Amino acid sequence: MPASSTPRRSLVAAATLPLLFGALAACGYGSSADKDDTAKATPAANGKKLSADSVKIGYFPNLTHATPLIGVQEGLFQKELGGTAVKTATFNAGPSEIEALNAGSIDIGWIGPSPAINGFTKSKGQSLRIIGGSASGGVKLVVNPSKVKSLDDLKGKNIATPQLGNTQDVAFLNWIAEKGWKVDAQSGKGDVNVVRTDNKITPDAFKSGSVDGAWVPEPTASKLVSEGGKVLLDESDLWPDKQFVITNIIVSQKFLKEHPDVVEAVLRGSVKTNEWIGSHPDQAKASANAALKKLSGKALPADIIDPAWTSIKTLDDPLAATLQAQADHAVKAGLLKQPDLKGIYDLAPLNKVLKSLGKPEVADAGLGVK
Repeated sequence: MPASSTPRRSLVAAATLPLLFGALAACGYGSSADKDDTAKATPAANGKKLSADSVKIGYFPNLTHATPLIGVQEGLFQKELGGTAVKTATFNAGPSEIEALNAGSIDIGWIGPSPAINGFTKSKGQSLRIIGGSASGGVKLVVNPSKVKSLDDLKGKNIATPQLGNTQDVAFLNWIAEKGWKVDAQSGKGDVNVVRTDNKITPDAFKSGSVDGAWVPEPTASKLVSEGGKVLLDESDLWPDKQFVITNIIVSQKFLKEHPDVVEAVLRGSVKTNEWIGSHPDQAKASANAALKKLSGKALPADIIDPAWTSIKTLDDPLAATLQAQADHAVKAGLLKQPDLKGIYDLAPLNKVLKSLGKPEVADAGLGVK
């Protein structure tokens, strides 16, 4: 369906139904590392220690988490933190990162919209705040061009999504509904057969012909293209200004209250890392790939990282309106009772950093703390 024929914001949703909580992987898009890795950076020798000896940050070994990958790799976070040490841990599933945040194993994390909403609502608004944005885009519908010539050809085909109820799954379910087609959300059966397949398995399923395409994030989308697939739709084209949140920055409310200076320093490091990525795109891509190799043991080949990199936009704005839209659409899909997201954002520290650096402030779409 052409983007012009339907309200663009009604095309994507984040599923946060409690029974799906254990299944949500939200940001582990195609990552090959299945363990937590903890590393400690060396504090600046002459740096001033902030109110905490260290800060523990969590993220995924994935391109949609380019900001922490590069910020840690290049020492940009440590530079802002001075004598306060950076400790890192990597995750492959949103729920495990939320659990780590709740347990105090990490203080700040980069994470997708689904687990951020889920963590906030399950704790009745007590566990976390979203304090910044990190990335937009990087989601595509890739198909076997010999079987699917146009969007209308998807009817009757087997199309993979990462998991029942994850952000891409609900995005595809909503897109199908807007076409006027019917699919049972739970089973995936209907006018289109939605096949829930782990991103690590999807390329093999695509090669074998068991799926005819996939609505997936990067780098899985580019892996499929390298296997002969064709990009039929870039989800960014369905959103106003071609932007929608794919990665947020969250913080433990306890840590935010006790160490606001550390949170501010991490946010300054994030903003400066995003600025460096924008001004050094090739160097940044190489840095991200070096970090991926260090974490997972394998770098991405050029035919995968090059197109994947260009489809992901790093930014400071959390794109709060798109988070609300995603939650609303999950309700429409019947996967979520209407959540109260007021207070999920606290953008005051980020806006303080942005103002100090001469950058425009960002908005919370009415979902900020009072």
